[in-house]
Amino acid sequence: MDSLFDLQPHYAWLAIGLVLAVAEMAIPGVFLIWMAGAALITGLLSWFVPIPLPLQIVMFAVLSIIAVFTGRRFLRDHPVVSADPKMNQRGERVVGEMVVVTQAIEGGSGRVRLGDSEWLAKGADAVPGTRLRVAGHDGVVLMVEPVA
Repeated sequence: MDSLFDLQPHYAWLAIGLVLAVAEMAIPGVFLIWMAGAALITGLLSWFVPIPLPLQIVMFAVLSIIAVFTGRRFLRDHPVVSADPKMNQRGERVVGEMVVVTQAIEGGSGRVRLGDSEWLAKGADAVPGTRLRVAGHDGVVLMVEPVA
């Protein structure tokens, strides 16, 4: 029985390109997509031009190297900017928010309510019900200050 490469190698290159593109979606890293493009180009060229298999392999390797380095340079020159740079930094997102003291801040520490949750807080002494502003955070502890 002949292998897929012996029968029609362009189908194999196209399949490899699609598998690499799917792998890029499953394991995002902006690396496999360039190799997927190289495989697809190799498949399309070998479909229309009779190219021997060893030359196809060399062509794929060269196209992969060129695509990866060109892609890296492009992404370095045009970085992807996040729509929400503080998405996974909850402490950074709450800086400037207003909180209400739920457990008196005595000796520099207490508890405050922010939205529907309570947080540990550090700041000037305050009685329950006092409104304060979040000035920063130290891990999961909010640094609070009086409202000016």
